Order: sequence, then C-alpha cells, then structure tokens
Amino acid sequence: MVDHKKKNNAVLVIGLGRFGAATAGQLDRLDREVLAVDTDMELVQKWSERVTHAVQADVTNIDALKQIGAEEFSTAVVAVGSSIEASVLITANLVDLGIPDIWAKAISKSHGQILTRIGAMHVIYPEAEAGERVAHLLSGQMLDFVELDTDFAIVKMYPPLAIQNKTLAEAALRRDYKITVVGVKKPGGSFVYSTADTFVEARDQIIVSGHPDDIEKFADLVK
Repeated sequence: MVDHKKKNNAVLVIGLGRFGAATAGQLDRLDREVLAVDTDMELVQKWSERVTHAVQADVTNIDALKQIGAEEFSTAVVAVGSSIEASVLITANLVDLGIPDIWAKAISKSHGQILTRIGAMHVIYPEAEAGERVAHLLSGQMLDFVELDTDFAIVKMYPPLAIQNKTLAEAALRRDYKITVVGVKKPGGSFVYSTADTFVEARDQIIVSGHPDDIEKFADLVK
C-alpha cells in the first residue's frame, strides 16, 4: 500500500496511455502530488521517476484500489479509454470508495453518458475535442482555438484586414461582428488587455472571444 497522506492537491491518475501520461506529467509540472496507476509494468517503471508515485495494479478490482490507498484521494482521473468495460468498472469503484471529484475519459457519447450516470463528475472527450480544435485551425487564420462551451470560444489569431491600422473603438467589433478582442500582443512583446484605444496592426496577435460561428466569420475576413 502506498504511504499517502490525504492532500487536497493530490490526484490519482489511472491509465498511462497518451492522455493519462500527458495529464500526469502536466500535474507533476504544476507541483501536484500524483499517484499514477497502470496494469503495464513497463509504463509504470517509465513514469516512476516522473511523478510522486507510480504503481502497477488492476484497479477494475476494488480491493486493488483499496490496497493503493485510492480512497484517500479527493480527485481521480480515469484515463482508460480503449476498454469501455474497464473504464466503467474503475469509475464505479471510485464512486463506491467515495471519491468526490472524478474525471473520466470517454471515447463516445454513449460511453460518456454511462460514466455520468454512474457518478463521474466530469467526462472528457479528448479525441473529439482535439478534432474540433484542429478543424477550426485548418483555415490557417487561427493560431489557437479553445471552445469553453457550445456558444463561447476564445481564439488566438492575426487581425483581419478589416480591423488593421484602427483602434478597437474605430473597428466597432461588437456592433459589426459580435465578438470582443480581449488582448493584443505586439511583435516581441507580451499579451496585454485591450482597451477602446488599443491600436491594432497587421503583425499583432489578438485574443478574441465570442460565439464560435461569429469568430469563424470574423476570421474569414482575413481571406
């Protein structure tokens, strides 16, 4: 059993595939305590020196979860996606152990619905979300795209011709395009919050927020 004192910032990550490993690695970089679990000993050994703890266990068995002290965690990530049965069993076990904050990876909408029904607080669709993001970026106008909800996104992009060499007040973006420029970065500089007097030039980068459809139309003005 892993010697582990319960801490609010400790995270149990189950599954060390691409998604689980990326999550565990980033949590470690953020100075979060991580217990990473996988059935593959090779992956466990690989990550044993990269996170706080890494153990081999088949946590579809609730007794295995108890042995590694899973119930002492307040947050868990179920990154097992290739086997729906294993994902569901592990999530159900975590719910039975009373872990309050469970994040679970899903490979389909029906998989996600099952995870939600059995008690997962957050369901993640990494492949679908990555696909949507890439689709938006393929136009070449956007540098980064984050959809926070179905009706709200934040995008990094270069300014369309229609607003170059104008202040944001002159560009009247909310009136004409229903979007807001949140920040502007000059070449070689850092992003700063924008104001009505912010002057936008062709080589600037801008952070835009609004409805995804409105942002797409705004981005098309570059063409």
